[in-house]
Amino acid sequence: MPLLDIKNLTIELDTDAGRIAVLEKVSLTMNPGEIHGLVGESGSGRSVLTKAILGILGSNWHVIADRMMFDGKNLLELTAKERRYLMGCDMAMIFQDPSGSLDPVKTVGSQLIEAMVPNKNIPFWRRSKDTYLNAQKWLHKVGIKSPKALMKCYPWELSDGECQKVMIAMAVANHPKLLIADEPTNSMELNTQAQIFRLLSQLNQLQNVSILLVSHELETLVKYCKNLTVLYGGQMMESGLTTDLVAAPFHPYTRSLLKNLPDYTGKIKHKADLPTLQGSAPSIQNLPAGCRLGPRCPEAKRQCVKQPSVEIYKDRAFACHFPYQDEQESDDDTFA
Repeated sequence: MPLLDIKNLTIELDTDAGRIAVLEKVSLTMNPGEIHGLVGESGSGRSVLTKAILGILGSNWHVIADRMMFDGKNLLELTAKERRYLMGCDMAMIFQDPSGSLDPVKTVGSQLIEAMVPNKNIPFWRRSKDTYLNAQKWLHKVGIKSPKALMKCYPWELSDGECQKVMIAMAVANHPKLLIADEPTNSMELNTQAQIFRLLSQLNQLQNVSILLVSHELETLVKYCKNLTVLYGGQMMESGLTTDLVAAPFHPYTRSLLKNLPDYTGKIKHKADLPTLQGSAPSIQNLPAGCRLGPRCPEAKRQCVKQPSVEIYKDRAFACHFPYQDEQESDDDTFA
């Protein structure tokens, strides 16, 4: 049974211009122990999707879905109290801005202990000390060299990398089944980025934590994720095994993202322009009709003014009227 199963999720926001669908019929499936990548440009709806999974909804949000299941539970039917308990124990999230997500007037240790669930198997007079030692243990596991000293520090005394490690320790201390990492290495040095990605990979392998890794860096997701889902303008473009998407992308947007990756093996002229997809992502106030990639798509035709339905072909899901066919397939082989 999938750990996370979302079918045709639509999120609409009430704005001054009326109700706008910022996420439109997006489906996502994750199995236990899987690292799933969610890639897209800024404004593609990645953060909106993760907040909907956690239940962090705004007052002007309207969530509609055919199915939204987590570990056999219907997320749409849970009460606010049940969602908070689920988010504190079985789900956790690493936010984009670790420094801004921590309270600047409280020590790191007090915030970490506050987020941890005490072990009820230990007598109540020992739980406080046990939780304190457990917090130090998790700080050490995420790569903090002096966890006891760092417990007494305030967030503004730490670097961005250290704050990110504290956020990771806070997220995994309760052994969640699903960890959502939303741009976990945003604005960090390359060495720190590599260290955090290795840490997330170790948590997945040793603790069997399922990770939804959100990023706009396709090159990084290809390295660490088993499956990928590509979003654009609030619509799902393509989803499937990472190796299949890289070897033979069906959607023009996926192919454009792969072509935009720098080629480190060849010779690039000094100050040469890198290949890019012309145009920019649409704003929510000016969303195009039909396929939202249409104004930028190199394969766009008149039919693209109608939203394409999601097609399934060999465990690959994609939404395009004119997908690329694998050149190795025979001419008689058609998409389902």
